[in-house]
Amino acid sequence: MSQFLWGALAATCLFTGLFFLRFWSTSRDRLFLAFAVGFWALGLHWVGFSIADSRTQPYYLLLRLLAFAIIIAGVVDKNRSAKQR
Repeated sequence: MSQFLWGALAATCLFTGLFFLRFWSTSRDRLFLAFAVGFWALGLHWVGFSIADSRTQPYYLLLRLLAFAIIIAGVVDKNRSAKQR
């Protein structure tokens, strides 16, 4: 049951990444690109988490950390560029 839910989370994250990629393609705002890449990394995290054994699962949390770092960097970049205007 948990692998089914992890697969659903992975599919949702990958779909959300495509959703933000569509907004990036129309606006060319780097924040949307950061969100798209961040959600794709979260989707890869859930895929890896579902196929990994219990010994390697903590290493997939680094991928999750990277995803959140990308999203935070996108928000910080957006706030800096707004202050410079």
